[in-house]
This record gives sequence, C-alpha cells and structure tokens, in this order.
Amino acid sequence: MRDTQGELTELMAQMRPRLHRYCARMVGSAFDGEDVVQDALARAAVAYDDGVEHPERWLMRIAHNAALDALRRKRRAASRHAEAEMETIADATSAADARVAAEASLAAFLALPPLQRSMVILGDVLGHPLTEMTEILGVTDAAGKAALHRGRAALKQHAADVAPVVPFSAAERARLRAYADRFNARDFDALRALLAEDVRLDLANRTRLVGREVGLYFTHYGENPNWHVRPCLAEGRPALLVSDPKAPGDYVVLIEWRAGQIAVIHDYRFAPYVVEALTLEPLE
Repeated sequence: MRDTQGELTELMAQMRPRLHRYCARMVGSAFDGEDVVQDALARAAVAYDDGVEHPERWLMRIAHNAALDALRRKRRAASRHAEAEMETIADATSAADARVAAEASLAAFLALPPLQRSMVILGDVLGHPLTEMTEILGVTDAAGKAALHRGRAALKQHAADVAPVVPFSAAERARLRAYADRFNARDFDALRALLAEDVRLDLANRTRLVGREVGLYFTHYGENPNWHVRPCLAEGRPALLVSDPKAPGDYVVLIEWRAGQIAVIHDYRFAPYVVEALTLEPLE
C-alpha cells in the first residue's frame, strides 16, 4: 500500500525552497512569501490524493493561486490584464533574460501584472519550459509567450529599482538593540519578561506556539553559547541576523512589539531559503 501522505511530505520538503522563490517574487517580500508557502502547503495537504498527475506542477499551481489570493487581500481588488497574442516573441530560454530576472529585486517584480510576473518567475527564475508554465497557469501558449515577452521588457526597465525603506523611530532602533544586547549576554530571563501574555511564536517550517509556551523558545538558545545576533535591516524592516560561528548559514528573526512588549516572534531558522531572498543592511 502506497504511503501517499509520506510522499506528499517528502514532496513538500523538496519543493519548499523552490516554492518560496516563486511566492516571494509574486508578492514582493521574502517574509510574506513564506506565509504564502505555508498557506499553499496547508491547502495541498487537504487536497492531495494518489490520483494527482504531475504533483510538482500541481503543487506549483496551488502556490500560484495562494500568491494571487494574498495579493487580492493586500490590494482588495486584483488587477486584471489582458494579454494579446504576439506574432514575434523572444526566445523563451534566453540566458540574458534569465540573468536579469535572477538578479532583479523583489520590488521590481511587483511592477509586473500577475500573469507577466508568473511567466517570468517560472521561466527565467525557476527554469520551467513553456508547456509547463502555461499548464500551471492555465493559459494558452500564445498568451503565455506574450506575457513572458512583455514581462521581460518591463523587468529590464525596473530591475534597478530599490525597495523603499520603511522608516522607523529611534525608539524602535533602541528597542531592537536592547533585545540584541540581552540575547548576546544570555539574559534570557529579561527577554522572557518582555513577552506579552498572548505572545505568538512562528518558527517557520517547524511549529507555532502561543502564550506561556513561547518562553521555551529561549531555552534552546540558552543551551548553545555560540549563537549571536546583530540588528539589521531586512527589506527595510528592523530585524535580527542570527549566526553561529560553528555552523554555516545565517538566518533572520523579526520581532513585533505592542505597548513595549514582544507580541510576535518570527524565527526563520528552519527556513534558510528566506534569507537568501533578502537584501540585508547593517543597522547604524
């Protein structure tokens, strides 16, 4: 008897970084992209059965729909763009265009209509052939080619755009620095004292905790003296970059505050692909 649930779990783990690359560019944020991935995987877990053909394409299509839903929620109304068929289209496997897409900022992708954005990400970032792209998106080859051509042209124009920095106050900077100082001094009792009664922990790709259980979050860090955090800007937002000199790869943590207390912790330790999509700057 086939272990369909086990197959789905393995597929999700294998494709999660790839899904994040797609979703982060669709919604213009590495952090929001991870939320979309979690939503997509939850949908897939409910809908999966052993009759699914081409499960990779099926899962990508679910992620695509989840990204579109996220955009609709953010904008209240989805932009609708008709794509006309074009007689002369650029080669769908252009290496130069793929390089432009791979190096473009997440903000640059938001300048594209959804269909153009999807075609460029699927083709030039993830390397899908045209037939798979159009199957995932449910459009004709002609419409897909038109969207790809126009998206590439628009992306070249916007590729140098820089995501706007979200301003935050000196008090917010001081609060983040104080958190980092206490963490690095291993004063975790002081950090636990800052937790709001209804605090939430989102340990991406692993678990979610609420309330008193979140206090256990600091226990693991307290057991390893090598962890070190430093304040930074990630997508223009104040964040903490976490590193361990004895382990490869840094990752980020976001802290949300409410009335001077920690309301939400977003820890991306188990989602290292998130930091790969971020533009990080030191917090001066």
